[in-house]
Formats: sequence, C-alpha cells, structure tokens
Amino acid sequence: MSADASHYDVIRKPIITEKATMASEQNAVVFEVAIDANKPQIKEAVESLFGVKVKAVNTTITKGKSKRFRGQLGRRKDVKKAYVTLEEGNTIDVSTGL
Repeated sequence: MSADASHYDVIRKPIITEKATMASEQNAVVFEVAIDANKPQIKEAVESLFGVKVKAVNTTITKGKSKRFRGQLGRRKDVKKAYVTLEEGNTIDVSTGL
C-alpha cells in the first residue's frame, strides 16, 4: 500500500458543524478519523495531505447510539474525531472537499 493510500485511510472526512466552524476561528480543523488511528498518525497524515504544519491534535471518541430500524434494535458505529490545531499562517479550506 502506498503512503498516500494509508493517509486517506486515517482521515475519513472533514466534519462541518456549528462547533467545528467555531473551532476554525481558533485555527483548528475537525476530521473524522479511523477509530484505531493515534495522534502521531493523524498529525503525519494531515501534514502530508494538506501541506500544512500541525501544532496539536486532540481526539475524542463518540459512542454509537442504539437505534431502532423496522422494529429491530441496531447500533450506530463509534466515531473518532480529531481536532487538529494548525500553526500560525496555515489554513485548510474544508468547504472545497478533499
């Protein structure tokens, strides 16, 4: 597997919510990442894919909710989010897509 492919496996998609937009004012970007990805992997992936310098990475795991579908009890997946703080002068425009 090439290095690029593994970076795309680590970072799933950008998250664009009201909270993520507020974080972007503090020079941070929010990504959904692989559940088994660690902070150094996330930092390396963001730096190589977007060509920016990363200052810090904070992660959070949101547990999947139990939901009913056609009377059957199902469960949503657990989701890991990464709040990536960038160095001064670096930006990522997530509204254009990956």
